[in-house]
Amino acid sequence: MNEPLFSMKNRWFTISVAAVVIIAAAAAAIGFVWLPRAHARDAMASIWESICSAAGAPAPYRSPDQPDEKAIYPTSVIVSSEFTGPIDNVAVGRGATLALQCSMCHGARGTASAGTNAPHLAGQPPSSTYKQLRDFKSGHRPSAVMQPLATNLSDQDMRDLAAFYSQQQRETLVAHAGIQVEVPRIVSNGSPMRNVGACATCHSPGVARVATPIIDGLPAAYMVDQLNAFKSGRRANDINQQMRNAVHGLTDQEIEVVAKYYASR
Repeated sequence: MNEPLFSMKNRWFTISVAAVVIIAAAAAAIGFVWLPRAHARDAMASIWESICSAAGAPAPYRSPDQPDEKAIYPTSVIVSSEFTGPIDNVAVGRGATLALQCSMCHGARGTASAGTNAPHLAGQPPSSTYKQLRDFKSGHRPSAVMQPLATNLSDQDMRDLAAFYSQQQRETLVAHAGIQVEVPRIVSNGSPMRNVGACATCHSPGVARVATPIIDGLPAAYMVDQLNAFKSGRRANDINQQMRNAVHGLTDQEIEVVAKYYASR
């Protein structure tokens, strides 16, 4: 007995419907998602943005000669001295909870395990930690590890994490207490003839600059990596190019000397 033509029991009708659905879905994906992204001059942030573009919704005008935003603004935030106010104990408590997901690399209290390439966060000025988290989230400081982790952090989360780590003891400094290390000339004096400033101008115990990290005791491997990143331009989230200008004239040997010196403190 023959089945009705337009019936799901009819095998050929079912196959035809399935084929039409698959073709329609593929056409929609290509027309509303793939083609807009393939022909867009700038990367689209979401599928919804692609669909709106395909539907003809106008996007904000941007001159073809206008550089990428990250090239114009090296950072997503400028931290002022007003940020360094009294530490809120409630914020420290919230930060301690958030920091549990950071402990694998940065340690339970902000001191990274020996042999890792992760920086110590314990005792860092809250303005410094906050700024770096903001830059990781915005993409101004690229990192395959930190960017995904910072994506879901709210502004308050970042402030709480910064408050928590600022209250933790810097164990590295305790471990090296009493050990006298000769200060390299490049650290104390720089190299004026090559227009290289002294590291100690900004990075010394007696200097307190907003959002400037404490680099005493940081792992040497991490320091070498970051100095080379500034030198090559891979890292460019320093406002007014302070770090890029400071390290552009350093040799590889001097970078090693600077890293080992600060790691020993």
